[in-house]
Amino acid sequence: MDLEMLKKRAAIIRQVRSFFDKKNYLELDTPLLCSDLIPESCLEVFQTERIYPRGSKKENAPLYLIPSPEIWMKKIIAQHSVDVYQICKCFRNGESCGHLHNSEFTMLEYYTIGADYMDSLALTEELFSHLARETQAPALNPPIKKITVAEAFKQFAGFDLFACAENKETLEREAKRLGLAPMPETTIQQLYDLIFIHAVEPCLKTEELTALVDYPAFVPCLAKKSPDGKTVERWELYYNGIELANCFSEETIAEKVKEFFISEEAEKERTALVKHKVDREYWKLFEHKVEKGFPRCSGVAMGLDRLIMAITECSNIDAVIN
Repeated sequence: MDLEMLKKRAAIIRQVRSFFDKKNYLELDTPLLCSDLIPESCLEVFQTERIYPRGSKKENAPLYLIPSPEIWMKKIIAQHSVDVYQICKCFRNGESCGHLHNSEFTMLEYYTIGADYMDSLALTEELFSHLARETQAPALNPPIKKITVAEAFKQFAGFDLFACAENKETLEREAKRLGLAPMPETTIQQLYDLIFIHAVEPCLKTEELTALVDYPAFVPCLAKKSPDGKTVERWELYYNGIELANCFSEETIAEKVKEFFISEEAEKERTALVKHKVDREYWKLFEHKVEKGFPRCSGVAMGLDRLIMAITECSNIDAVIN
């Protein structure tokens, strides 16, 4: 990275901090190593080891580089019920090679108490307006266009997602119609991912900020289910074909968090290249009898390197991190 880019990067990060500080969000600085992680079957992680000094009676223990600070941040939210943000390094193994991916990257993550996913979208619009004004870079100037996942599938893939997703064979036929070749053992969720990646996501290559909202409930995540029962309160933000951020109305029901952990842990055990320990008691943070209990809130995870790419009009992530 040349000196001019180093200065631009520093200025952008400084303005991100300024935005949240002025709104009285508490900046956190949580560990990058953890003895257990939230199980997410779509992510691979890095494992290392805690080696104790010679003569110690303690056994060496595995540790993991965090793929997100979420595991630590939610513990603080459960205890103190406060708006928080964090800028930190995160690590994801087995990532695709290319101009948008790096195994070590910088994440901006922020949680707002008493908010839902649409409140977080409005806050993100404010953040982008602030950055556009303070960095004199109009690339990310709001408003953010909103389109539901169902509308996107109808418009770009040419079929009704929820009607077809009720039956695997119907969804498989739509995939084949689009020129895709799913394997016979492919699940409904995998078919959805296949069609989304190849038929929907490429159509989001526009210089208009676009939030894809209301994801199907059959895609597992820790987002609160919508009243319709078919979708969850989640959005992902795109700019010029680049996914910038992911947001949930956070699930706050302890039993549902427990169910997610059990299901995703089993899937990771079956498919992950790097298996990791899972805290089977983590769901208890969401019980209301534990201190304050977990409050209604919404969280956003944003790839800060990708945001800097967009603001500085760089086409390769290496230009803003190396």
